[in-house]
Amino acid sequence: MLKFDIEPVSVEMQEALQQKIDTKTKPLGALGRLEKLALQVGNIQQKLNPVLNQPTIVVFAGDHGIVADGVSAYPQEVTFQMVMNFIAGGAAINIFGRQHGMHIKVVDAGVNFDFSEQTGLINAKIAKGTKNYLKEPAMTEQQCRDAMSKGAEIVQTIHQEGSNVIGFGEMGIGNTSSASILMSLFCQLPLEECVGRGAGVDDAGLEKKKTLLQQAIANNPVDGSPLSILSTFGGFEIAMMCGAYLQAASLKMIILVDGFIATSALLAASRFSPDVLGYCVFSHVSDESGHQRLLEHLEAKPLLDLQMRLGEGTGTAMAYPILQAAVNFLAEMASFESAGVSNKD
Repeated sequence: MLKFDIEPVSVEMQEALQQKIDTKTKPLGALGRLEKLALQVGNIQQKLNPVLNQPTIVVFAGDHGIVADGVSAYPQEVTFQMVMNFIAGGAAINIFGRQHGMHIKVVDAGVNFDFSEQTGLINAKIAKGTKNYLKEPAMTEQQCRDAMSKGAEIVQTIHQEGSNVIGFGEMGIGNTSSASILMSLFCQLPLEECVGRGAGVDDAGLEKKKTLLQQAIANNPVDGSPLSILSTFGGFEIAMMCGAYLQAASLKMIILVDGFIATSALLAASRFSPDVLGYCVFSHVSDESGHQRLLEHLEAKPLLDLQMRLGEGTGTAMAYPILQAAVNFLAEMASFESAGVSNKD
């Protein structure tokens, strides 16, 4: 079985960090969430002057067999078409990544397409899409392990290249269906509270989606273990992201969490190792139905609410400047003493 050595985030330096934050030239708590972020990053890095190096967003792409039964408003070929768009630099994540100086890595985790040798595309394909879990498990447990291992390996390489802050995005027509089932089973919530419109199904499509996913759960009994649930209903991109989260936490990287699908992958990762959550900064709340409830389950407070529901890691790119601001004020802002400013009595 996969083993990730994740330590709880140390609080050894918390008192010193809090003292440094409190003696900056501002009233106590005046920078609000930025102060909590600075404290979290300082604790993760165990530094009074934490730094963010080579911020990277990894976009995992994979196809889903369930799409054949009509759970999505878009056809399956949109997955590979969007991967080509990522490679060409024309997607939203490319734009936002460039804006904020973030590196974008695109991974073929299991797209139903044969890509030629593409510059910048990481080939980690497990298979050409998952099986249709309306009829059979999405993948074997070994395939799930392989996907998680690939995700971990990709993060290890990025870390070795100098990155200490990472975000994950995804692309996969039908993957909100997987995310909804994972949420329902891991959180033990009724499925209807977890299912949303995804890429934009209408009212009739939403009812059909709920019916199909309820039938899929009935057709595939699981033993309750994280591996059983993830392999039965996950996608290759979701399983790969799960392994990526776990590896990033084991390396004490700062992890930016995106929207509904990315958070469902984190939910799965937290069932393998709950300590992964201490390394996570939740970027935004998605407009996809279910994400707010999922964040509440994880006791997570997202930084932004921009009514976005695009995926691709776009929320992580939008939140990164806020993370930068927290680190910068901790490192650069004058203290009352250094600035010669009188503190309150």
